[in-house]
This record gives sequence, structure tokens and C-alpha cells, in this order.
Amino acid sequence: MAAEYGTVVNAENVVAVGYGDFGTKSSEVRAKMAKRLAESVRAALADADLPGTVERRWARILVETDETDPVAEVIATLPGVVWARPAVLTDATVDAVRDALRTLSTERGHGSDESFAVESRRVGPPSAHPFSSRDLKVEGGSAVQAGTDAPVDLDHPDRTYRVEVRDDEAFVSAVQMDGPGGLPLGTQGRAVVLLSGGIDSPVAAWRMMRRGCSVAPVYVDLGDYGGADHRARATEVATTLLRRAPDEDVRLHVVPGGEVVQAVVDELHDTRMLSLRRAMLAAGEAVAREVGAHSVVTGESLGQKSSQTGANLAATDAAVSLPVHRPLLTADKTDIVEEARALGTFSDSTLPVGCERVAPSHPETNATVEAVEAAEPDDLLSMAREAAADRSVVDLEP
Repeated sequence: MAAEYGTVVNAENVVAVGYGDFGTKSSEVRAKMAKRLAESVRAALADADLPGTVERRWARILVETDETDPVAEVIATLPGVVWARPAVLTDATVDAVRDALRTLSTERGHGSDESFAVESRRVGPPSAHPFSSRDLKVEGGSAVQAGTDAPVDLDHPDRTYRVEVRDDEAFVSAVQMDGPGGLPLGTQGRAVVLLSGGIDSPVAAWRMMRRGCSVAPVYVDLGDYGGADHRARATEVATTLLRRAPDEDVRLHVVPGGEVVQAVVDELHDTRMLSLRRAMLAAGEAVAREVGAHSVVTGESLGQKSSQTGANLAATDAAVSLPVHRPLLTADKTDIVEEARALGTFSDSTLPVGCERVAPSHPETNATVEAVEAAEPDDLLSMAREAAADRSVVDLEP
């Protein structure tokens, strides 16, 4: 998210919201996705108790509000949003743009030691306006410089002012808050996410959300091998995800998996973790079929653990028929940790998840489906599905 400059500017009266990934789709698809994003914006503002009238216009979503900075901050957390800009909505004239830039530079506390640049975009044929984008840059830069005596730096400015002109309106902004991009929530269906509460699975869930998937988080309670702390942590990270999906059903599905885990520990050795993963996938698939999800998502990364080698992933996937998505498959751990910190789930994900107590001394790293199936109890996957049927559903408070 872009840094703030000074205090809230009274002159700003709208927040302009930009989206990118679905902006190149057909007009029909683009309209549907923009409508869905506008719904998410309305829900986010209501959830945060912030005022704002949301409107879809051209390739933008506009929010009329007198609390532009906090509104933009909330909007910039939503999947599908590329940026949110507190802006002055004014007339499409050079004089009006100059006045807006002069006001913004003053009220945002632009100092003489801070370099700046002006970016401009004029939409329409040359005949639509009696000025060009370059005219806006030159005149706008002169207005900022006259009020601040600040130097221009087009390559690495400390501040960037942005002007966008469409028809008879101009949007002038001094701050841009960067969003996650991607697609609006719900436009790509629903997926179940196996949420352990560890570092990886919340990031995997977020990546699916960024690509437009609603998520149904499923936590498999490990019984004596887990505990209240583990469940509380899973609840916390699910709540963090809910904040970015205010109008989605992100209740936490808690599967009582203690008996399943004990059976794995009692009867298996080197393939113990693989059968536990298979049981978790089976439980996740059972939930997915009940909630209308098209896939199961995990936080696994290729080679990160002994159970996550290429051969072992193939052996675990054979337990289910729904697709298993692994958004972190090729991600390095350092990158996952950095993303977890940015998402806000890292501090709630640093306790051991409980599986470490189940892991054998010498785990299998190159399993086959046949060997894993031959070793595990015949009713293990059935036990997991029955546990899923007995799950509890926890309402979360953002």
C-alpha cells in the first residue's frame, strides 16, 4: 500500500478504484465482474462502518465519500482491486486540474525537499478535449511547483500526482493505495481450503481468493495431537481472511479428526504422514461436496517436507476424485513467509501445528499409491469422511 502524505484532504470527494486483470475480458464478462467487485466494496465499507456511495462508471468504480483515506485503505484489501485513489472530482479543464493539484500539494503537506512527477491520462479522441495529456503534465507540474518549490523527478519521484480525464470530468489524486489485483471474489466458484493454522495454508487460501475463488476453510482437529491452541490459531487466521471477504461465507468447518490420527499413529510407520494427508483430503472432499466447492486446496510446496515430494503428492492425491490445488507448489519458504507477514497471518501461525508429533523417524519420500493403500487401515478414508459429516461450523467475527 502506498505511503500516506500528511493529513486527510478536505478537497477530495471520491475514491477511484482501478482493476486490471478482468479489464481485458469481453464486455459482458467485464460488466459481471465489475458488478461483483462493486458488491464487495459496498460490503467492505458497511463492515468497516464507513460512508460511501458506490457507482460503476467506465472502467472504474467510484465511491463518493467524505472519508477518502480510510475508505481507500479498506478497498485496497479486496481481491480484484489494483489500486484505490482518494481523488478530487472536478471539471475536465486545465484550470480545474491546476487548482486541484495546487490544493492537493498544499493540504497533503508537500515539502520543498520532496521531488514529484505528474502522470496524466486523457481518454477519448483528440477532438474530445482542447488539451493533450502532455499539456496536463506540464501545466499540472507548474501548479505543484508554484505552491511547493519542489523539484521534478520523472524517474524516481518522492510523490506522484495522477490526473485522469474522461469526457467532462477529471480525477486528480495525490495518493495511490495499491491493492492485491486478481479477480473479484466468487467469480471463479468455491474451493475448500485445508487450513491448519500454520504459515502456508492461509497464504494458499489468499492466493485462491485473489484469483476469484470463495473459500470454505476446513480445520481438521488432531485431538490429543493438536489442542486448543492449534484450533484457536486456525480460527484467528480464518478471521483474518474473512476481513478481506466481508460478503462471503467464510465460516470455519472444524472436523473432529482425533480418532483418525490415532488410527494412523497406531497402525502405520514410514507412510504415516501420507495416510494422514490422504485422510485430510478425504475429509476436505466430503465438505466440498456438501458446500458446492469444485476443489480442495492445500498449502503444500514441492519438496518442502518429506510428505511433499513429487511421488508422495501423487500418492496422497489418489485418495480423492476432486482436483487438489496447491497455489504454493513452486514457492520458496522465504517468499511464503514474506507473503504471510503482508497478509497479517504470520504472527498467528508460528506455533507447531501438531503433525510434527505424528511424523515417523524415517518417513517415506518416494511412495507409490499401491504401497500406501496396502499399509493403511481399510476404513481410514471412510473414517475421515464420517468425521467430516460430524463437523461443527464456527461463525467468525471480523
